[in-house]
Amino acid sequence: MFALNFISPHNEKLLIARQKSATIRLGDIRDTYPENSIVWITFGSKYGPKRKLYKAIVDRALTKKFCDLTTKELTHQNPDITTVDELIRIFESVYEKQIHVDDTVTVIHFSEVTEE
Repeated sequence: MFALNFISPHNEKLLIARQKSATIRLGDIRDTYPENSIVWITFGSKYGPKRKLYKAIVDRALTKKFCDLTTKELTHQNPDITTVDELIRIFESVYEKQIHVDDTVTVIHFSEVTEE
């Protein structure tokens, strides 16, 4: 089983509140997160301990350019992000490199798997 890990405390709050149902990642990583696969949604620093929040299924994984991201995709990533430019600024701080609107991203839509 793979994990979708999140490092931002803001993302942790969104995930716990179930307000985040997609993640946008730099590059084409569809092979790592194939559709219909089960993943752990985790929170923790890159090389530190992680906390499992819940299990999820990858509903859809698609690649596109930053400039082609929709408002809906941005909202599912983070309800506070309203423009691609805002997301690029965040990515530049996370990845510590310059990001261009033509760079490729993978949009991973996921849904919680409950065990009832």
